[in-house]
Amino acid sequence: MVDVQNDFCPGGALAVSHGDEVVLALNRYIARFTEAHAPIIFTRDWHPPNHSSFKSQGGPWPPHCVQNSNGAKFHPNLIIPVDAEIISKADRNDEAYSFFTGTSMVQRLRERGIRRLLVGGLAIDYCVKWTVLDGLKHGFEVYHLDDASLGVNVNPGDSESALREMVAKGAKRIRFGDLSAS
Repeated sequence: MVDVQNDFCPGGALAVSHGDEVVLALNRYIARFTEAHAPIIFTRDWHPPNHSSFKSQGGPWPPHCVQNSNGAKFHPNLIIPVDAEIISKADRNDEAYSFFTGTSMVQRLRERGIRRLLVGGLAIDYCVKWTVLDGLKHGFEVYHLDDASLGVNVNPGDSESALREMVAKGAKRIRFGDLSAS
């Protein structure tokens, strides 16, 4: 579950249009994964106030998801199971779009025998895309949750371009109805 935080939802500092609409879909996946005793990992941008990506520091983005701010909190309607993992992406000088950047996630997933990742959230054209591409690069089988992801589309068509790139590199696109009951 990638970066479903207040700042990426309507009214947030870097809002994805209708970004809050992924919450209902993600909650369905979360319920299914919980039922199956599958691991659930949430990522979040967790920027220091002087993050290099902020315009005030010469970066492209307005300040967003600043550590311990309301904007950095997960959307209030997102279900977060008590045993879910939360991975914070924070380093003053690193963009860290992917949840693999600056973390030990490759090793941790392999130690647990995880071979398949299902990825959804915000935004398709940035953090979702880079998490999917890095997962593929590290040898995981990766599925993009089409009905549980939206893009920011800084440029028109960015999300569709990101989806094409993910598929070209080996990702599979699925929707909730594609999951088997097992």
